[in-house]
Amino acid sequence: MKRNPKEERSLFPEECLLREIARQPRLSIGLPKENALVETRLALTPEGVAIVTEEGHSVYVQRGAGEPMSYSDLQYSEAGAYLVDDAATVFGADMVLKIAPPTLEELNLMHDRSTLFSMLQLSNLSAECIRLMMKKKMNAIAYELIQDEQKAFPVVNSIAEIEGNTAIAVAAELMSNERGGKGLLLGGVAGITPTEVLILGAGITGSVAARTALALGAQVKVFDHDISKLRKIQHYLGQQVFTSVIHPTVLIRSLATADAVIGNLRYINGSERFMVSEELVKTMKPGAIIIDMSVDQGGCFETSECRTLQHPVFEKHGVIHYCVPNISARVARTSSMALSNIFAPMLLKVACSGSVNSAITESVGFRHGAFIYSGVLVNRLIGNYYNIPSNDIGLLIAGYY
Repeated sequence: MKRNPKEERSLFPEECLLREIARQPRLSIGLPKENALVETRLALTPEGVAIVTEEGHSVYVQRGAGEPMSYSDLQYSEAGAYLVDDAATVFGADMVLKIAPPTLEELNLMHDRSTLFSMLQLSNLSAECIRLMMKKKMNAIAYELIQDEQKAFPVVNSIAEIEGNTAIAVAAELMSNERGGKGLLLGGVAGITPTEVLILGAGITGSVAARTALALGAQVKVFDHDISKLRKIQHYLGQQVFTSVIHPTVLIRSLATADAVIGNLRYINGSERFMVSEELVKTMKPGAIIIDMSVDQGGCFETSECRTLQHPVFEKHGVIHYCVPNISARVARTSSMALSNIFAPMLLKVACSGSVNSAITESVGFRHGAFIYSGVLVNRLIGNYYNIPSNDIGLLIAGYY
């Protein structure tokens, strides 16, 4: 009597099934050590590495890469990663996962036609790096631009929650005497007028920041271009939060009385460009706080300067500024876990597609994250920022396939 093929397959030992999985293309992934003065997060935690290596893929981790997040080399090794001392081996992988944008030195270590994943911090990414990636026929994927099946931005949304909470923690710290502030408590106390927190941008970061500030007892005002976002945040937080479209007269009055202003308008994903002028910053109260969460994309304030985590604070016109492109790196372990939860499954999907180029072709959301495709700049907004001609990735894919 003949057995049903499906029944016969169910009798295979687990090792045989793993050999079938092993026929899929293997990925070679590099996880380099970041410059701790600039960045403390990593794209994969040991748990994420274990998910990838268990499928037979190779992950090369530079020694000490996890130390800023309190992850040891031993933890990465036990997860199946290969620990290496030199950066050349890590950057020699087919795919390199960084957080901070690459430097020219790092790009020179990468092979032609390899793939780079990183954050798109325009203030820290040079035009020379863009041109070198184009010359080497590389693929470059920006975490912030990757979309999921619902056309949401998983990396942006995940990090935004962390940033919203962190921004309020930073504002509270800067208001204290210890950091040169006016000695105010962010929130409200019986018999004392509550501090005012003004938020530019009603996205996830703004919503979480508003919720946290309200929970502390602060008076919160939220401004945005998009009335639907304001409606959502009003429904989410209730009438206790003031919402308004960005109307100059209303905004000017609010800036003059605010104790802390948090800017988190995002431009690369298509938001209308807006910036608070230096003249308006001059009208703010002495000792007021500005936290520019969009400094990596040009900033929400004319007075903003892109700084590092080591020296994030400066004063201009009597207003204390906090401007870093990676405020969530203050809580590196939490942020890295959130990123790893996204990237580990994503890498397995790339493996199932057979290559990064195939994944770009098959997935519209993944394709949206590519700003350089086979050496061609394919993001118009980035092209305009660096004054480099760009092309439509859809036309390129149609021409190649």
